Formats: sequence, structure tokens, C-alpha cells
Amino acid sequence: MESQIFFDLANYWSFYAIFTCFVLAMLALDLGVFHRSAHEVKFKEAAGWSVFWLWLALVFNYGLYHYILWKVASDPQLVSTWGPAQPFASRLALEFLTGYVVEKALSVDNIFIFVVVFSYFGVPKKYQHRVLFFGILGALVFRAIFIALGALLMQYEAVVIVFGIFLVLTGIKIFLTPEKPVEPEKNPVIRIIKRFLPVSPSLDGQEFFVRIRGIVHATPLFIALVFIEVTDIIFAIDSVPAIFAITREPFIVFTSNVFAILGLRALYFLLAGVMDKFHMLKFGLGLVLIFVGLKMTWLNELFGGKFPVAWSLGIIAFFIGSSIVLSFIFPRKFPDGSIPKSP
Repeated sequence: MESQIFFDLANYWSFYAIFTCFVLAMLALDLGVFHRSAHEVKFKEAAGWSVFWLWLALVFNYGLYHYILWKVASDPQLVSTWGPAQPFASRLALEFLTGYVVEKALSVDNIFIFVVVFSYFGVPKKYQHRVLFFGILGALVFRAIFIALGALLMQYEAVVIVFGIFLVLTGIKIFLTPEKPVEPEKNPVIRIIKRFLPVSPSLDGQEFFVRIRGIVHATPLFIALVFIEVTDIIFAIDSVPAIFAITREPFIVFTSNVFAILGLRALYFLLAGVMDKFHMLKFGLGLVLIFVGLKMTWLNELFGGKFPVAWSLGIIAFFIGSSIVLSFIFPRKFPDGSIPKSP
């Protein structure tokens, strides 16, 4: 039963299409109406958008739960396949919520990168939303590709084991590898772009390209966008398998991923100024990766094929919450013993 998929593409392709159209409509509304003119996103606005995207994800999950409950309860064949409607609907709803929390937590690493990249390229705050908008639009495309490949590969048990081991090793690496500064100028993709495409020495408003003496130049804004895109692709190698460790339903992996990414811009503007306070969060994320890797390689089989999803949510929330609390109890100190002050 565990190898079966409830939201299979053949019967539920319309769900994928409708959800994709909904996301595109929301993005168009975001950029075309609410952020049509470039402006600095203040804390209050970021908090409002963060609450909105979270509310939207929870409403979607509520609707998903009731649809599954109705669908299974109204079809005896589905009951015989998946069991009683209410427990099954609750399980899938919890899988969505757990996947959303995992992706949201792992995406915090992206925020660290955003801070460094915008500082390095000197991107003014009023243009940062535009870069993140197109960066996240690209991220959604690449995540969809990765999830489609993951759904195909996860049918093979050997691949599941390999991904699980990879996640465990990645989590261990987080503990053993010291933090290194992000150096955009050493990124091979950025070097290739600069080799084949002239780059203007300064920004030209919110434009990604500018024509100088008849020759098209990329602006530093475009280089920042490319770096963010490449970074997200690298992070997706961890995050997509991590959610497949929670659920084998591609639709739930896709939707939980998308909702987490949609709220990433608002989360950045909300937390950018205090990211240095969460210095122990990386250890919490490392434990999350180790845990979900162990689920794929060992814990699921230990619990008869499926580790309880409610336990997964509790364990993941505990790791993340504890690392945040410990960051405040044991604040990071400068070499001279002083504690960083809030901006």
C-alpha cells in the first residue's frame, strides 16, 4: 500500500494544473499590484505578508484534508485500499504540514545567502523584492523539475536508501564543517556569465540589463539574481529528498514546497536584520536532515513501513525550536568577547 500514490498524475493532473495557475495568479498579483513600484519592504509589511502566506498554506491544508476525507469516505474501493477515511485524511494533512515546516526551516539557509549577496552586490533595499520575486519564480520551476524526477526515482528502494544516506551525511557535515564566508566572485556560474556577457559597473535602477554604447550589459542586479538561483538549486538537492522522506505523495511534496517558497521573500525581510542571532540554527537543521535521512534508511522499516508522521512533526519542531532558543541563551560572541547588537 505504501508504494501507491493517492494523488497520481494520471487521475489528478487537473489538481496540479489548477494549483500551478493559482500560484502564477498570486505571483502576478504580488508583483503587478502590491509591489508594482519599487520600494523598501518594512518590518510591518513583511510581517503582514508572512502571516498571509502562512494562513494561505493552512487554509489549503484544511481544504486538502476535507477533500481526501470526502473522496475516500464516498468510495468503498478507496476505503479498502487506504483504510478508514478520517485517519488517512489526517495522515496526509499532517504530511503536508510536516513537509511545509521542513522546507520552511531549510529555507532559512537561503536567507543567510540573500543577506550576503545583496550586501556584496550593493543592491538597495527597494530593489531586493524584485530580485527575490524572479529568484523565487525560477526556484518554483526548478523545484517542480526536481520533484518530478524525485517521484520517478523514489519508486526504487535503492534510490531511497541512497538519498537517505546522503541526507544523513549532509547533516553530519553541518556539524563538522566550520562556517565559510560566501564569495560570489568565486562562483563558477558567475565567472562564466562575466566571460560571455559584459557586466555594467553599476546598477541602473531595477533593470537586469542595460544597453551601453549599443551593447547589452548585465547589471549587478542580474548577477545577484543568477547567484540566488544557483544557490537555490544547490539547496533543493537537500530539501526535496527531505520532504520525500516525510511523504511519497508528489502533490503534497510540490504544494508544501511551493507554499514555503512563496513565503520566503516576506520571511527574508522579516528576519534579515536579526539572522546573526540564530547562529545555532544550523545545528538544528543538521539534526533535521539526519533524522529524515534515518527515516528513509531505517526508521520507516522499523515502524512497519511508515514512521508516525505526528512524531516526525514533533521531532522536527523540537530540533528547530530548541536551536533557536539555545541561540538566545548562548548568544554568539565576537573574538573580543562582546555580543553582536541588533541593528
